[in-house]
Amino acid sequence: MTLTTSEIEQFHRDGYLFPLDVLETDEVADIRSQVEAEEAKHGGKLLPGQRSKGHLLFKWLDNLIRDPRVLDPVEQLIGPNILCWNTLFWIKEADHKSFVGWHQDTKYWGLSSDKVVTAWVALSPASIEAGCMKVLPGSHTGDVLEHDENYNEDNMLTRGQELSREPTEEESVYMPLKPGQMSIHNYRIAHASGPNNAPDRRIGVSMHFMPPETEQIVGSWDSAALVRGEDPYGHFEPTPVPAHDFDDAAVAFHERASQAFREVLYHGAQNNTGKL
Repeated sequence: MTLTTSEIEQFHRDGYLFPLDVLETDEVADIRSQVEAEEAKHGGKLLPGQRSKGHLLFKWLDNLIRDPRVLDPVEQLIGPNILCWNTLFWIKEADHKSFVGWHQDTKYWGLSSDKVVTAWVALSPASIEAGCMKVLPGSHTGDVLEHDENYNEDNMLTRGQELSREPTEEESVYMPLKPGQMSIHNYRIAHASGPNNAPDRRIGVSMHFMPPETEQIVGSWDSAALVRGEDPYGHFEPTPVPAHDFDDAAVAFHERASQAFREVLYHGAQNNTGKL
């Protein structure tokens, strides 16, 4: 996949890009069936610990973070050497009030680079009605905005964090996606998503990519998968590549990596009851 010059310029100016066609219809159906089969083992939901760093547990997700259809546009935005720091599932049940408050990931992830990007792939319709992502264009530049930690139980974020001043509808840009499509946004951009008022579940997975010169400046230890190019810096411990779902070595590593991720997200928090 080759981005146009105007697409690259627009991303750097506004902080986001969508939609990009990534997965075929049959691929989406197969992945969704695997996700829902795993959910069925646990009463209809993934276990809390499975929501993050899922590429260490599920072979299809490890494949996805290495897929050229995902990495080609990412490379054109951040360079040829790429680490995948994390993956996250974002699942909203049909006709449910769960939402994601307005926030900037850079405030909580402890990463030093301003080139970290999130690639978000829809595994079911992510329409405006279903609570697709919305962004505040250009907010990836300048100072990090003020946040409040409200711990709202319907907010899917760990601390229920929200911007102290919520952007207006006129300022916001919605990023609806069809199943198999992907959006990319700079992790400094303010973004949010509303509740799912649609009849189908809204299932998505985000993959978080960074150049290897990035450092973890909050946690004492962190890990990442080298998915393209080289890592001459070694700031992150390389993650194992699972041979299959729930590979023993990868599962053991996942436990340590997930705890480190949690410690970073809750660094300095007033409350760490936890959603991960």
